[in-house]
Amino acid sequence: MTSLPVLPVTEALPRLAEALAAGPNAVLVAPPGAGKTTLVPLMLSDQPWATDKKIVVLEPRRVAARAAARRMAELIGEPLGQKVGLSTRLDRAVSSATRIEVVTEGLLVRRLQTDPGLDGVAAILFDEAHERNLDTDLALALCLDLQRGLRPELRLLAMSATIEAGGFSDLLGGAPVVESLGRAFPVEVFHRPRDLKEPRDLPEAMAAAIREALRAHPGDVLAFLPGWGEIRRTADRLGGVDADVLPLHGELPPAEQDKALNPGPRRKVVLATSIAETSLTVPGVRIVVDGGYRRAPRLDPATGLARLATLRISRAAAEQRAGRAGRTEPGVAIRLWTEALHRGLPLADRPEILESELSGLALDCAAWGSDPAEMAFLDPPPAGMLAAGRALLRDLDALDGQGRITAMGRRMARMGTHPRLARIMAEASDAEEAALAAELAALLEERDPIRGREAPSDIQLRLDLLAGADDPNADRAAIGRIRRTVSLHRRRLGVPGGTVAEGDAGLLLAAGFPDRIAAKRGTMDGAFRLASGQGARLPATDRLGKSPLLAVADLELAGTEARIRMAAPLTREALEKKFPDRLIREEGAAFDARSGAVIARRRLRLGPLVLEESTLPHADPAAVAAALAEGAASRGFRDLDWSKAAEQTRARMGWMHKVVGGDWPDVSDAALAVDGAPWLAAWLSGLAKLSQLKALDATNILRSLLPHPLPRQLDEALPPRLDLPAGRSAAIDYTGEVPRLEARAQWLYGMKDLPKLAGGRIPLQVALLSPAGRPVAVTADLAGFWRGAWADVRKDMRGRYPRHDWPETPG
Repeated sequence: MTSLPVLPVTEALPRLAEALAAGPNAVLVAPPGAGKTTLVPLMLSDQPWATDKKIVVLEPRRVAARAAARRMAELIGEPLGQKVGLSTRLDRAVSSATRIEVVTEGLLVRRLQTDPGLDGVAAILFDEAHERNLDTDLALALCLDLQRGLRPELRLLAMSATIEAGGFSDLLGGAPVVESLGRAFPVEVFHRPRDLKEPRDLPEAMAAAIREALRAHPGDVLAFLPGWGEIRRTADRLGGVDADVLPLHGELPPAEQDKALNPGPRRKVVLATSIAETSLTVPGVRIVVDGGYRRAPRLDPATGLARLATLRISRAAAEQRAGRAGRTEPGVAIRLWTEALHRGLPLADRPEILESELSGLALDCAAWGSDPAEMAFLDPPPAGMLAAGRALLRDLDALDGQGRITAMGRRMARMGTHPRLARIMAEASDAEEAALAAELAALLEERDPIRGREAPSDIQLRLDLLAGADDPNADRAAIGRIRRTVSLHRRRLGVPGGTVAEGDAGLLLAAGFPDRIAAKRGTMDGAFRLASGQGARLPATDRLGKSPLLAVADLELAGTEARIRMAAPLTREALEKKFPDRLIREEGAAFDARSGAVIARRRLRLGPLVLEESTLPHADPAAVAAALAEGAASRGFRDLDWSKAAEQTRARMGWMHKVVGGDWPDVSDAALAVDGAPWLAAWLSGLAKLSQLKALDATNILRSLLPHPLPRQLDEALPPRLDLPAGRSAAIDYTGEVPRLEARAQWLYGMKDLPKLAGGRIPLQVALLSPAGRPVAVTADLAGFWRGAWADVRKDMRGRYPRHDWPETPG
């Protein structure tokens, strides 16, 4: 350590060494540029507990991982791949002598799955832990689980400039927090007077701000842009400036990255993504121009995969970026947004675990053998998103019905990509098909190389581009990125060099997107229905618009239907041969809403998607009756003949269910429709059409629902009619809020009070009518009415109807 440079973090190294000698975990907080990424691993590798073992340094980005590894190797005077090694998706430089290995976050998760004991590893350092990437959170949770079980001596260190020290300390079992004050020079911050209208205006505004900054301030410029497209367009607008304009992003070849990271002969303008925000040091920078946007993974409903979305940065990220201007001397930070907008920015970026689709996390936890709900996460994964991720894994054959990982799931977990794409690659049965699967996976990981809303949907056109076909509308940069990813997937699948991609693209896509298998609807070209039940469409002129079956990989969601952007044709025969367990053959009767009749059918079905259907001449009578009853239930039983007597019977039964309960059945629409209305099916023998239901006696059907002796009790407790004096009778209406009797006043003479319904548990009202049949009074207390209000009614009625009898005491 005596030969290493003295950097701001140096003063904290003894305290950090003491903390990790006393216990397995610690948290290090040090500002950007303090040297924690390079000095801490070198110091820890000399600790007694690390003798003959490896220190693994986790970096969230490939560029930062490569820069950190190379810088450590330079500090000890060795080539990369000796004591200090590097492992990323695209680069690997390690040997038997490697004691410090810098890896990217996804690789650590894969390594934990293949070597769950991490044999020979003394410590894992989580650099830039504050970024809270999903893989970082998952890797830390897996390492804590490993530490609690097999490896209590394993050291875990979380490092960052702006880490949630208290939260990480608690997560690491009350680990000590070591802080390094570091040093930083003052940075003057400037805001624009007006905000940009659209993110697409950013390259023009950035180029103008850089030109002005070069004239007004000394030093090199570090400009933050969201992605490669904006970097390229900004560079195009900086022609003629007296500086070297250098891009810096994760897709650049290493030599191009080095130009941006190393000192040059004249002033530099480094156009960078957020990779330069924290873990990278760009020497000579005294000017930061911040565009205020970042790319972050978000679920893309079009593909069901995580895609990078352009988002506003947080205030914490803005401070990190501004601090890059004060590493070695005082500097300036120019923000291309207003102070008012800055005050409205979120304090910090939301952790990816709270925003992302979680099928990959669910698969990794299943492969590890632990329930995510029981693992140590700083923020637990949301239950709803986790359940959705598990449901997708079951559809992909990665989990069984009990949620346990399958052999297919274990293969998928080793692929190191989204479960949908892993399922595509795991489906390949030979080298040629594996080569095709690698191309499909790479195509779907990157942006569509054929741009434009009217681009044809056939994914074969994209595969042809990868094979060298020419298309003036193709994005050549995208094709280059896709080809590099194809090479990575081919290596993972063990595909020999020179293997030609061959096979059925539709079947491979169907393996990863079973919910997006689409069948043509009717005779209209371009109209489809997905296995998920959703409608989808293509322009009628699209070459796939006439296909009977498609495997859809990319959808543009719009309203109730979706536009198919990328797909491949399928055949039913190939689908049935490849995935026999997913297809269901069934024979039976089904209600057809359009004809209002039951039709006997033979079907081949994929979920709700009917792939093949034919009519049967005969069907089981019981099945026909059940289907017709279900059809009647779906229409609220309005096809039955609801006579007044039937309506009153249903109302009376409803009253008894409400006030008495017990064996009295619920005869509401919802209750009668349960389980397809089997009570009605018992009366439908020989019937097949809704129109035939009018001939049924609904009253008898309803009364048949009452077990003995309830029919007799119904008539006693709630009689349909009430006998009145002088040999009259009147019907009681039970369909209102209170049962009601209507009768001419003269018919009630001699009745002292109203009878009790259901033993007095149900009230009864009476409406007294005039000789003309109009209500003159309504009461539930007939005796009280005779004694009181009757006098006024009598007076009025005697004047109107003098020929009728209006006694003073009718009761």
